[in-house]
Amino acid sequence: MELQPLTAISPLDGRYRRQLQHLAEYFSEYALMKYRVFVEVEYLFFLSSKKFFTLPPKAFKRLSDLKETFNLEDAKQIKEIEKKTNHDIKAVEYFLKSKLEEEGNTFKEWVHFGLTSQDINNTAIPLLWKHVIEFEYLPSILNLNTQFKLLATGWKDVTMLARTHGQPASPTKLGKEIMVFVERIQNAIDQFITIPFSAKFGGATGNFNAHYSAYSTKDWIKIGNEFVEKHLGLQRMQFTTQIEHYDNLAAQFDCMKRINTILIDFCRDIWSYISIDYFKQQVTKGEIGSSAMPHKVNPIDFENAEGNLGIANALFEHLSSKLPVSRLQRDLTDSTVLRNIGVPFSHTILSLKSIEKGLNKLVLNSEKIYQDLENNWAVVAEAIQTILRRENYPEPYEALKELTRGKNKITREVIQQFIDTLKTTASIKKELKRITPHNYTGVEPVY
Repeated sequence: MELQPLTAISPLDGRYRRQLQHLAEYFSEYALMKYRVFVEVEYLFFLSSKKFFTLPPKAFKRLSDLKETFNLEDAKQIKEIEKKTNHDIKAVEYFLKSKLEEEGNTFKEWVHFGLTSQDINNTAIPLLWKHVIEFEYLPSILNLNTQFKLLATGWKDVTMLARTHGQPASPTKLGKEIMVFVERIQNAIDQFITIPFSAKFGGATGNFNAHYSAYSTKDWIKIGNEFVEKHLGLQRMQFTTQIEHYDNLAAQFDCMKRINTILIDFCRDIWSYISIDYFKQQVTKGEIGSSAMPHKVNPIDFENAEGNLGIANALFEHLSSKLPVSRLQRDLTDSTVLRNIGVPFSHTILSLKSIEKGLNKLVLNSEKIYQDLENNWAVVAEAIQTILRRENYPEPYEALKELTRGKNKITREVIQQFIDTLKTTASIKKELKRITPHNYTGVEPVY
């Protein structure tokens, strides 16, 4: 069956292809080939700049153009070569050599000089990962968090009934409750951006054995550091086996997983507020909420986001626990796993889009929020007993417990009548009567 969105096995390439197709520039087989070619060409240029050999201007121009214009036809050529080699990196090497043969054969053996496959994989993959984080992930999560803060600012003065254990509790401000998530996400982002993008570059077992055997007077550690850090913009690990440790990559997965967990918490809270009618949802003409119940407007965007965040986290968990583990100087288990890093990333991006869509549908139901406060005067009992404690009133907590706990309806009148019975001064009674569910909101930081 021909591959198209309706026949794709994965919903990322099927149902959600339109929303995620731009990520193919980072995570497809074509993208991996493109980044491998980029690293191989940059390495060849670097060796030439270090006077190991002289790359003719025509060859330099040809490779520069290839690096910038690498396309699907080029990728198909590499795939054809791989059918013979049964080795994906060697296919890239032969592809580049074939491009250089027209310029002469005197310098083509400098392609992939002294390297093993993982010197290319463990620079190409961190590089594409660095780019997708910088160009796609960080802008997306920062924009979403900015949207959260804008909503928090708009709802800054909206007093609402809090719920601890699902039960009515001391009132809070809706804006402040959104700021809880703004702070949590920003803290996680701050931790995330401190983690370097690590690379391995050092030959078959990390010691530059082949390089040193050919040029024993060269400082290959210095040369390797310069290439990886100054030309690729990555951080070269100094002590490696054939492969990179993946510890920093795993730490990044864990940070993304933690941000996703925070967003799951957010989605569930918004879902709950919708369920108790604190939010209505804008209706899109023509849409159907339920195939059986015409009245329904379901919070599907937050539900979809929660589901996709869960899938992403399950995969991030496997990636972060598996990749740092490899037998002795290497086994191949990291290879197939690394090819899947785009899957949890894509589920994450899909979730961010769903949350944004859901937020744009929210309509504050101020009447319901106000009425909920008015129906729960028992929540001011905390304030009353605390002020009475200040005044050394005997057993104030117990008195308020007797009045309010488990009672069906505590109204303003019930509270006022209770205050009138207290054996305290008129000024204290006046202070207590000023407290309502609508103004008992404490203090909050400036935002």
